[in-house]
Amino acid sequence: MSLGLNYSSDEEEILNAVSKDAFGLSSLHAAKRPRVEEPAAKATSTDAAPHVLSEDPLNLKTLVTRPTDTQMNVNIPYEEMILPLQGPENPFADRNRFLNQNALAGHVEEQSMTDHAFRSQHLTHSILGYSANPSLDPNAPAVLGSLEAAQANNFATLDTLRATRSQKKELKRKRKAKGDLEIVDGDGAYVGPWAGSKDEDNQQEFLAGVEAGDEDEDEDEDEEDMPATLRKAKPKRGASGQETTTFHGKSMTDYQGRTYMSPPVSEAPHLLHEAGSQECFIPKTGHMFISGSMDTKIKLWDIYTHGNCLRTFHGHTKAVKDICFSNDGRQFLSCAYDRTMKLWDTETGQCLKRFGNGKIPYVVRFHPDDDKQNIFLAGMSDKKIIQYDMNSGEITQEYDQHLGPVNTITFVDENRRFVTTSDDKTIRAWDFDIPVVIKYIAEPHMHSMPAVTLHPSNKYFAAQSLDNQILVYSTDNFRQNRKKRFAGHSVAGYACQVGFSPDGKWISSGDGEGNVVFWDWKTGRIKSRMKAHSKVVIAHEWLPHETSKVITASWDGLIKLWVGLACHWGFILV
Repeated sequence: MSLGLNYSSDEEEILNAVSKDAFGLSSLHAAKRPRVEEPAAKATSTDAAPHVLSEDPLNLKTLVTRPTDTQMNVNIPYEEMILPLQGPENPFADRNRFLNQNALAGHVEEQSMTDHAFRSQHLTHSILGYSANPSLDPNAPAVLGSLEAAQANNFATLDTLRATRSQKKELKRKRKAKGDLEIVDGDGAYVGPWAGSKDEDNQQEFLAGVEAGDEDEDEDEDEEDMPATLRKAKPKRGASGQETTTFHGKSMTDYQGRTYMSPPVSEAPHLLHEAGSQECFIPKTGHMFISGSMDTKIKLWDIYTHGNCLRTFHGHTKAVKDICFSNDGRQFLSCAYDRTMKLWDTETGQCLKRFGNGKIPYVVRFHPDDDKQNIFLAGMSDKKIIQYDMNSGEITQEYDQHLGPVNTITFVDENRRFVTTSDDKTIRAWDFDIPVVIKYIAEPHMHSMPAVTLHPSNKYFAAQSLDNQILVYSTDNFRQNRKKRFAGHSVAGYACQVGFSPDGKWISSGDGEGNVVFWDWKTGRIKSRMKAHSKVVIAHEWLPHETSKVITASWDGLIKLWVGLACHWGFILV
């Protein structure tokens, strides 16, 4: 059975028109008409992948490749190129081992947080055992670590936890006493905020009793009730009162009760003569000298008796920069890079007083007058010269004109004035106790002068210039004596000390190559160049009472006494 519909002729025409152009597109403008490609008379097919290799005998249209291949010899259709990989997976490929991870150690998400937040969470996890989870995954847990510990602390971080008042009182009750500031060791020693807890001592005593219970069962009960001693406070290195000294001899006194402060007249009778009264020759203090080292130690040495180290002074925590004896030698000042200056007793080794203003002292000098031995000057790294009164321990004057750290202080003009040099490449003269510069010496050709020594006649002072020459200035008008210029040695970069023989006939200096150079004071000519050390000779001294003897000190760790042109003996700084 079939169904059919009958239409009139008019209706058939309308149906034909609608079927051909139902939306009236034929009446639109040509520019608005949709682009409809009309079929060509003959259909032509386009090959997207023509054969490019005519020599291919098989005319391959499909090429099977491996994922590691980097070159194809046949152009294949696009449909073939997007086909999925086929065949078994490589069981040894690392990329297939962790399908649910984007990194070898787990799943990594990009996250950003402040340094404070990261440190807070890190410390909380290290100490309390939990931390917040920074993951953006909604299915991830909110807390990493111990959930019980997090709930006990209300999920607070370590920096937000605060102890209650009751907890603070309980902790304070269990804390031991801080102790007395004046006591260093023993009962009642100061321990400050590091005092232990009473519960710790009780626990330690209990554990000690358990360990020794099997061995001490037969001991008296009185020993078990002995009170525990307080923990000794560990003194701070370099703190006040921590200076020590070591005597290296067998006895402090001889058979007559004399200490090493008494000069050995029997071994060296010339010590009773006036310094410089005898004619001096090129190495042809008294009876002791002192040395400071970069190992923070100060050592007192004997010259005439046995050449031994008499005493070692411990107190500085950094390299010793300068040392200065008082007039009678019974006291000396030392300064170091630990920003302190100390007054020592030469005989007993006791540190008498300590000074400091927070800056590094580069040079210290006693006032040379006998009635002003309680006053000393210190050249500091903050461009100032500070005057101290040791009786009161206070700063009585400041000389503030230099533009760089002060390197030297030299008293001149019967100690009424003093001359200073600095890294600012200038020389300045001052009236003592008056902070006003009376003479300012600065030339464009001048270099820094880190070492200055006064001539025995007190009429001149010699300054070691870093352009490898020694310049001489007058002490009355502070003018340079251009006729006296000593050169021929290499000291650039080193503060090599300048020395004079006691009679003023010879001037000497160490250099950076380990030599000691001697010039004639009158002619300025080099008379001798002696190879003394393997490294720079930073300091040397002529013996004041014994002619033609020089002590040299070098960065090679040796101190040597030279007599004539031969080394008499050497000391090793330890």
